[in-house]
Amino acid sequence: NASSVKEFILLGLSDNQGVQKICFVIFLFFYTIIVAGNLLTVITVISSQCLNSPMYFFLCYLSFVDICYSSVTAPKMIADFLEENKTISFVGCIAQLFGVHFFACTEIFILTVMAYDRYIAICRPLHYTTLMTRRVCGRMVIGSWVGGFVHSLAQTLLTTQLPFCGPNKINHYFCDVHPLLQLACTDTYAVGIIVVANSGMITLTCFFILVMSYVVILVSLKSQTSEGRHKALSTCGSHITVVVLFFGPCTFIYIRPSSNLSEDKNVAVFYTVITPMLNPLIYTLRNEEVKSAMRKLW
Repeated sequence: NASSVKEFILLGLSDNQGVQKICFVIFLFFYTIIVAGNLLTVITVISSQCLNSPMYFFLCYLSFVDICYSSVTAPKMIADFLEENKTISFVGCIAQLFGVHFFACTEIFILTVMAYDRYIAICRPLHYTTLMTRRVCGRMVIGSWVGGFVHSLAQTLLTTQLPFCGPNKINHYFCDVHPLLQLACTDTYAVGIIVVANSGMITLTCFFILVMSYVVILVSLKSQTSEGRHKALSTCGSHITVVVLFFGPCTFIYIRPSSNLSEDKNVAVFYTVITPMLNPLIYTLRNEEVKSAMRKLW
């Protein structure tokens, strides 16, 4: 049952030459904004003395993960818009699969940790400094990285155990679990169920924690002053926006067995490119402290 396929062909977003050239310009612009915007956020948080709260500590790591996450798929996709033969080696494909799930799962955990941080800050303000110490925050970030690694390792090992003997055309712009399962020359029903259960369990559990955190936060805001309520809603609003933009497409793709890969790859653009691009804009445009720190940095 050894795999005879040594490389895969990525079909990309479109096979129209004119559309591909337009996409090259658009996505190159998007990727430049992703790297520049998130890198600016990281530098601002690290260099600013006033952005030393846990919220900005987590935001710094979120921006770093966004750079890594988009860099796993975007450069290859952008280069392929100008290539006639969009090939990727078997090892490269598996490495890309691992990277996508590693950074995506890490981002899910960091977003969940950020929701917990907002819950403590708003609902238990007197205990905030004792509960959210630098050591606790560091452990949460490490836990997010370890959780992402374990999830990605499981997905990758399940996929590499499958035999691939042709065809080798992947109807996607990067290597993902569902497209590869459809190319395996064996019954993948059981593996497909495990993959969906693995991704679905993490996504649903984290989403449930996020929803419960914000339900409790919204209920507790009734007892606060209008100024305190406005400030809390401002910081939480940015986080909720990012969560909806990231979790919505992810849930659509990974919570169900894939049936339409053409639809899936269009939805995947949202969480691999659009969300990492919008994250720094959402967090900076709505946050006076970050904008002030950026002005001082410049």
